[in-house]
Amino acid sequence: MPRMLIGSFAAAIAMFVTGFIFFATPLSYLAYGSADVQQQATVQQVLAANLKQTGTYTIPSAATAAGAVMYGKGPIATIHYNSGGFGVADPAVLISGFVHELIVALLMGFALLTVAARVPDFVSRAKLVVLFSVAGGVLAHLGEPIWYHHDWGHFIYLFVGDTAMLVVGGLIIARWFLPRAEPGVSA
Repeated sequence: MPRMLIGSFAAAIAMFVTGFIFFATPLSYLAYGSADVQQQATVQQVLAANLKQTGTYTIPSAATAAGAVMYGKGPIATIHYNSGGFGVADPAVLISGFVHELIVALLMGFALLTVAARVPDFVSRAKLVVLFSVAGGVLAHLGEPIWYHHDWGHFIYLFVGDTAMLVVGGLIIARWFLPRAEPGVSA
């Protein structure tokens, strides 16, 4: 158990670095469309004038008959809106993000620990890590373009980045921080 806890911390660090590469460098711009500064300012003003509360909005909402007609005609948007904004490199976000990744790494570590005796070799453990990471990424991200017709590019990027983070973290735990198989014992 102590090895797995240390491994989860090491995995969280690796996940943080992998996430930084995908989501805090210019590479992350691959996931977004672009608008010029004037378009951005105009949309920001319209949002501020019409949405007062932080939340996620579907515009138009299909909850009414009129909204359903507007939704069918388009354009439509799903807006993740923060009414107050925050600093681009806010240290509080980095700390809470690391804690989030540590929790995920601990969950992976406990899951791997429960099967460690039955799945004693690294290759089999690695297969579990990769397959569950891919399955989680597919469910978490690729449903958006399927169900809501959001753009594929953004969600494929999120899928690749988040799946890479999970795989890196899980492989670190599986390789170095689980109990080793006893010689001559097979599952």
